[in-house]
Amino acid sequence: MPSESKSPTRNPLPPSAFRQRLAATSRALADAAIAVLLAPACAACARSLVQPSRGPVCAECWDAIPVIAPPVCDACGDPVLSWRVIGSDAGRCGRCRTRAGQVLRARAIGRYEGSLRSIVHALKYDGRRSLAPKLAALLTRCGAELIEGADVAVPVPLHPARRRARGFNQAEELAGPMPLPMLHALERIRRTPSQTDLPEAQRFGNVRGAFVIRRRANVQGSVVVLVDDVSTTGATLDACARVLLDAGAREVRALTAARVVSRRP
Repeated sequence: MPSESKSPTRNPLPPSAFRQRLAATSRALADAAIAVLLAPACAACARSLVQPSRGPVCAECWDAIPVIAPPVCDACGDPVLSWRVIGSDAGRCGRCRTRAGQVLRARAIGRYEGSLRSIVHALKYDGRRSLAPKLAALLTRCGAELIEGADVAVPVPLHPARRRARGFNQAEELAGPMPLPMLHALERIRRTPSQTDLPEAQRFGNVRGAFVIRRRANVQGSVVVLVDDVSTTGATLDACARVLLDAGAREVRALTAARVVSRRP
């Protein structure tokens, strides 16, 4: 008796693969519905978001961030023409060799321009706090060598009045997801004019005495990583580092999402 022909049996997807495919399909349908019904715009470039479920900034803007790549000055993080420009003085550029700051080493994701500037503004001024984890992930990657061997991440504090007006501190939002315990070691006791409105020569004086160590905050012997959104002249970071060092910190480093680069490599 001839054997009956059997149709080939399809192997069912493993449960994990099935869940991934279902999640991807659901997300695609949600993106299409949101895009049609709400037409949300990218918080950085203002173009319509194709995948709004992935956050308020489009993939193109994240990819366009002007990253600061080596060679850089080990002290300030500014790009330089070549390693030979830095010389042998502990990897420092000429400006840092002549102006000793309180921050030993500093890094940033990229220049404070283009899409990075727009993303930071969306976080800071538009309250798009959902941008902070991805910025923190980029900052962790770009500042890996500064995080290594550090003990705590200390966010640069806002004055209480400014924090109440904004509703959050963007430096805390960046420091929280980083792979270091976050310590609220500093307090801002003087409300200063915005550094943005001041010439470089006045910025260091503007923040002098604006910060103190918080009661019961212990940084004795610690390697501290200061975290903030933007570094322009480094005056705020320098003022914070001075307080931390006076309180017994062994070393202060700094990570910022963006940095104003005053000179081109």
